[in-house]
Amino acid sequence: MERLQRIIAHAGLASRRQAEQWILEGRVTVNGERVRELGTKADAARDSIRVNGRMLRPAPARVCLAFHKPAGVITTMRDTEGRPAVADYLRLAGYSPGVVPAGRLDYASSGLLLLTNDGDLAHRLTHPRYGVPKTYEVKLSGMPSEVQLERLRRGVRLEDGVTGPADVRVARRLKQKVWLRVELREGRNREIRRMVEAVGHTVERLVRVRFGPIALGTLETGAIRPLTADEETHLKRAVGLATPASAAPRKGKRKAG
Repeated sequence: MERLQRIIAHAGLASRRQAEQWILEGRVTVNGERVRELGTKADAARDSIRVNGRMLRPAPARVCLAFHKPAGVITTMRDTEGRPAVADYLRLAGYSPGVVPAGRLDYASSGLLLLTNDGDLAHRLTHPRYGVPKTYEVKLSGMPSEVQLERLRRGVRLEDGVTGPADVRVARRLKQKVWLRVELREGRNREIRRMVEAVGHTVERLVRVRFGPIALGTLETGAIRPLTADEETHLKRAVGLATPASAAPRKGKRKAG
């Protein structure tokens, strides 16, 4: 049970203040009874609530998911060329419409992609103002010099401007190639690939292993899992959002594809 004005606001019909005004004006009914008291509580899932004569549909449960996107999958809800898309995995896993990617991973890249139906959270996760760090493991075709690595760290001039500072470290060296660990706070299109090309190398493989406080961990390729309550709390704190109590996400298969 929760206050009517909160139910109306969560359903996206109006702000809480506007909802309170509607209640005072007698424009809200619960189970056929007109309500004018602001302290009135109801159950959005069981009670028949009408606002201005129209039936209120409760807001969907908030869903926050981690998806291990395979390479060769488009980060969109549909693709006109018929290529595999994120929506295909969500559908197979049994998640309802409205869950969308927070940001993108390009077609050739793999790794952690966050999915949610919380529009405010998705906006903040992708907006440059909030600077949520994203960490990648990147395999290069060759051995960059220390001068080239320092250029990546300081910022590289691209056609859309100079990139911001990046944390770039050598993760492991192979005979003729190297894996880098790169942390960025920007979200430009194909940014790491373009940065690497600007210093004279190419990316052979790119995997996102962390998005803010959320790690890819051992999540299998193509698998989807709900974030834990603690993970969701840390994620919302990272973008300055309060953490309202929310219903558990709709369950589905843990692995798709």
